[in-house]
Amino acid sequence: MEETIDLKEIIQQLRKRLFLILAITIGAGILMALVSFFYLTPIYQSSTKLLINQTKGDQTTLNSSNLQSEVQGNLQLIDTYNEIIKSASILDKVADKLGTGITSSQLNNEISIASTENSQVITIVVQDANPKQAAKIADMTAEVFQAEIVKIMKIDNVNILDYAKVNHLPVKPRSLMNITIALVVGLMVGIAVAFLLHYFDRTLKTEKEIENELGLPVIGLISKIDESNVAEFKKGSSTRTAARSENFGS
Repeated sequence: MEETIDLKEIIQQLRKRLFLILAITIGAGILMALVSFFYLTPIYQSSTKLLINQTKGDQTTLNSSNLQSEVQGNLQLIDTYNEIIKSASILDKVADKLGTGITSSQLNNEISIASTENSQVITIVVQDANPKQAAKIADMTAEVFQAEIVKIMKIDNVNILDYAKVNHLPVKPRSLMNITIALVVGLMVGIAVAFLLHYFDRTLKTEKEIENELGLPVIGLISKIDESNVAEFKKGSSTRTAARSENFGS
């Protein structure tokens, strides 16, 4: 016989194992909260913005057409600048000026460069376990790059637009989002476990389950007898027997 999905039966199974489902869900949320607040290291982010503009020495001679051409040239330089900022020649000097023992390879992992299409602004983004250190690294990288780009590219067209601000709100881990995800995953796991327990439970509990398992109709039922009814039945039987004995003796 083909088995059909009974929505009522599914709901009954979920209600039957509701405590198990809730225990797994809440347990997953508590575990993720403990990991987020006590195990994962908070990471803070700061950023410094650089403006790529026309060469300072030529500002007085630029007309509108020349300015447009200069801007397009600066936009094409941005990808090159992004690579130069994270190069060893820049980061080694940044590490030396910081004097905190941090290496250029560590700086490379903490620094990322962001730029918007058709924009002359480059953003140096730094993520570090220390919020003040993150801001200091971002500013120091910008200052070193501004000074060194003149030697590397023989062009002075980089200005610091915004210095970094210390951000005391961590960007990682996102505890609330992690806990929410853990609760959802825990709920799904709890439901899956409930269905697995139901699937592997081969005990037949109802007439319908017997019919589905054997493919035969149920022709009779044996009802469960209450012990109190059995005691009353025995007492009544003894009384009737005694009465028949008296009648027989008379």
